[in-house]
Amino acid sequence: MTDKEKETVRALLRAHGTTFAEEAGIRLEDTPQPLYRLLVLAMLLSARIRASVAVETARALADAGMKDPRRMSSATWQQRVDALGEGGYRRYDERTSTQLGKGAELLLEQYGGDVRRMRKEADGDVGRLKEVLQEIPGVGPTGADIFLREVQGIWPEVHPYFDAKTLQGAERLGLPADPGRLAGLVKRGEAPALAAGLVRAALDKEVADDVRAAV
Repeated sequence: MTDKEKETVRALLRAHGTTFAEEAGIRLEDTPQPLYRLLVLAMLLSARIRASVAVETARALADAGMKDPRRMSSATWQQRVDALGEGGYRRYDERTSTQLGKGAELLLEQYGGDVRRMRKEADGDVGRLKEVLQEIPGVGPTGADIFLREVQGIWPEVHPYFDAKTLQGAERLGLPADPGRLAGLVKRGEAPALAAGLVRAALDKEVADDVRAAV
């Protein structure tokens, strides 16, 4: 670890290291409700829409009471559409409302409404966990990556999880494009924040320029 890498990571975490879960008001713990809200957030973030809109929409769904699969499933299709629209997620609102309903039903039927049972199903195999997450309608490979980047702070077997998008950000900042070496630049609990910052650097050149100027 060079001094410049250390300074770059500190600058990134200071300015852009808020996790997407934190932005959405999710206090991430290994309990059913926050994990479900993270799964919904990951689905929303994986669409071709601004991250800020997805985050605001996740908040709107929670504010409307849809914080767990049972309440998501029992909400009407129109209630879900209205909450999605409240968050600004209008481009995909009808399809996403359907996916949220079906995903909640699947989670209830197959996993008792508890995302932790998906983890148990994977039995420590992160590749298998990524596949299991994609059983939920609307959660493709990108959505699974988002979920795993954020959950690595509380599910030890997932750490380190730095996917292709985070490695793009690392390259842009002159950091090692290697998950193990990136993990070595921060404390274990900071890995989700580092991943979030690297994603922002990958998506927005101004973020990378801002960090480089601070070093």
